[in-house]
Amino acid sequence: MSSPDIILKYFPDLSERQQRQFKQLEALYADWNAKINVISRKDIDELYVRHVLHSLGIAKVQAFCPGSSILDVGTGGGFPGIPLAILFPDTRFYLTDAIGKKIKVVEAVAEALELQNVRAEHIRAEKVKERFDFVVSRAVTNMPDFVRWVRNSTTKDNRHELKNGILYLKGGDLSEELKPFPKAVEYALSDYFEEDFFDTKKVVHLSL
Repeated sequence: MSSPDIILKYFPDLSERQQRQFKQLEALYADWNAKINVISRKDIDELYVRHVLHSLGIAKVQAFCPGSSILDVGTGGGFPGIPLAILFPDTRFYLTDAIGKKIKVVEAVAEALELQNVRAEHIRAEKVKERFDFVVSRAVTNMPDFVRWVRNSTTKDNRHELKNGILYLKGGDLSEELKPFPKAVEYALSDYFEEDFFDTKKVVHLSL
């Protein structure tokens, strides 16, 4: 079931506006993917499971408070930032990527969805000077490099159940990669979603 219905299955309290926004994603990404390959061809048919719901796995681990701010590093075509911004309209999202044409897609999608809580910029993570409650990302690099990029990107004021830091979508066996970070906690997405795709998928939380 790779359709908007799968989002409602796991997030039943969506407003009509949110449901409409999630439904719009399919046509928007199909259109943009024909111009710029932001999602692999085989994955575009599984958009709602492999991209939208996967992004929302972060929300199962930590819901974001109104007024909080989130940095999405290496957002690509807008994942996980765009689905999270739909889910949390009162949270501010700053989506960044080192590839300019991908940011154009993000800006166009955010505008089409009328997302007032999203801004996007073509910028490398290390150049971002602002501070945020959390840094989110989807497997853009190994954890040691990622931590080096964003170690100064979070505020010290914690307002969530989890301490401010990184919420990172990764898959597979992460034991070696996370050895330098004994404080890191892995959350298996198979605990929240029953589809086979999530069997090896995780959210890693690392406080900074």
